[in-house]
Amino acid sequence: MAERGAEVFLAGWAPLLVFSGNLGALTSGIWQRPEAEIFADVAVGMGVPRERILIEKESTNTGENVDLSKKLLLERGVRPTKAIVVQKPYMERRAYATFRKRWPELEVILTSPQLDFDAYSAEGITRDDVIHIMVGDLQRILLYAEKGFQIPQDVPAEVMAAYAGLVEAGYTRRLVREG
Repeated sequence: MAERGAEVFLAGWAPLLVFSGNLGALTSGIWQRPEAEIFADVAVGMGVPRERILIEKESTNTGENVDLSKKLLLERGVRPTKAIVVQKPYMERRAYATFRKRWPELEVILTSPQLDFDAYSAEGITRDDVIHIMVGDLQRILLYAEKGFQIPQDVPAEVMAAYAGLVEAGYTRRLVREG
């Protein structure tokens, strides 16, 4: 994601980059520093000037990413009307829905690293891990809309059938456990 953000910036599509995130569910056991700091270092290594990067390193979930990035920008006197959000491909819909709910006046355009499914396992995450993550993300699209964390979205019947089949097949490690 850091590379994609840098690509967008270096192509002239954005005047600055905001990297948001502390350690999340996937990175807390792997990294010792906040995601935002690591992503910023990657972007600087690709040629993005450090002074064109803002770092929000407290958030631990998508809602906090939105809220704390908005707060950071407003504190700096930056009041965007449009933003390009870079997210993992399987999280684009949830990111969009979260932005629509939590920052509705912002026009959001989404992009993601231009990877195919197999490229994720090359990044140290197994194929099964990716499926577990995708199943959990679809559950969050449904559940978080019900909880008011994001706007509701229509999910096609065939996607719901695939989701149910994957849950039945045991792809449940990343599901939200309510109780």
